[in-house]
Amino acid sequence: MRAMRRTGHANRGSSRCVLAIATLFGGSAFVPPVAAAQERPPGVSITLEYEAGKRIAIMVLPIAGASGDSIKTIIQRDLDYSDRFQHVPAISAPAPGQPINYALMARAGAAGVVQAQLLPSGWLRVLFHDVTGKKVLSQGDFPLPTAVNTDGWRMGVHAVSDQIEAWVSGQKGIAASRIAFTRDDRVWVVDSDGASARAVTPRGMSPGWHPSGRFLVYHVLDEDRHRLVVTDVVTGAQRSLTNEKGSLDNSPAVSPDGKSVVFSRSVEATASAQDLFVMPFDGGRPVRISVARGSINGTPSWSADGRRVAFQSDRSGRSEIYIADADGTNVTLLTADAFGERNLRTNPTWSPDGRLLAYSSMIGGTMQILTINLRDRTVRQLTSEGNNKAPSFAPDGRHIVFSSTRGGTEQLWIVDVESGRPRQLVRGGSVSRLPEWSPRLTNTP
Repeated sequence: MRAMRRTGHANRGSSRCVLAIATLFGGSAFVPPVAAAQERPPGVSITLEYEAGKRIAIMVLPIAGASGDSIKTIIQRDLDYSDRFQHVPAISAPAPGQPINYALMARAGAAGVVQAQLLPSGWLRVLFHDVTGKKVLSQGDFPLPTAVNTDGWRMGVHAVSDQIEAWVSGQKGIAASRIAFTRDDRVWVVDSDGASARAVTPRGMSPGWHPSGRFLVYHVLDEDRHRLVVTDVVTGAQRSLTNEKGSLDNSPAVSPDGKSVVFSRSVEATASAQDLFVMPFDGGRPVRISVARGSINGTPSWSADGRRVAFQSDRSGRSEIYIADADGTNVTLLTADAFGERNLRTNPTWSPDGRLLAYSSMIGGTMQILTINLRDRTVRQLTSEGNNKAPSFAPDGRHIVFSSTRGGTEQLWIVDVESGRPRQLVRGGSVSRLPEWSPRLTNTP
């Protein structure tokens, strides 16, 4: 699909492509493509520039039509959750074709204004206004699935939000993504804004996303084995990836190219020891890449280039974070080797840009989320309330999802690495844990 020009329409034939894409969760479009305007390169605008650490005051105008209020609410919430924008209460929108009153918007405190119109075709036309510059900064027409308020329709609106963020910051947002997690011994998924949580497997734990966003690999506990299973989240089809009697396989992670799975395995005879194994995603023979020698090596995470793996190991007598090449060679201790409770370090996860690793560490009797800069080894603590475990980076590299007991029961929370702002993702009586953030689920134009 080609990107349209800023002032024109994308090929209307592509709307048929949206509906033809395989569906996810009850007939809604799985990954609706966005026929968006060309992304604005960083630095194009003179009067409206995103600066790290600052939030741009933005107003989302009311949208006419039966689904207009829902669209406005989703976009407004997505932009707030991006932590790049500050919401300004909306005032009356001009009639279609009428000019924006920039002076009025400025007095209301808005630096940017989102103006959207539902077209007869079902597409959504979006204009982003630079209030100070008194001009339209960017605009585009976006296809939405015809079934309103379905999961696919919501994902289409999320994709619009991500494009708006790209127009301002130069980087697409993460609204059009999902988080997989474990609840009631099943794998669930939820939208990045906390909506549409639902189980996608009959059993399973520790989900890991395939980079396509279509498959999840996880482990299932049987009486005589723990096996790895792959499920197609579009069709629901499942297949066993490992199924060796007596083996306890867990914590799978799919490589960035989607071709390999790294996981931890122990056998009944040596259940106190675990090694890392790698095998093809399509199936094949697992190859051991670590030598336990009585130690436990687990919770592996791939680097973005697929050349290295981070993992936890107690080979020194304390659980620390290590990095090794993808074949298991060149093992390096990453976390400081100091005595005390801080030596309980688990669940490393690599940032998409390869700069940071996030992990859990025991501090003051509770588990907290920390990041370590791989260049200078500086450490930063991101949480302090309750027990916080199993971090996973968002595709933008600035948000982390993790499980936390800060609200009383173990639930999923998200923190913005840049500002430290937290928000609760899921709620409910059942424990939610072991989250894994998906890649962006939007096809590029």
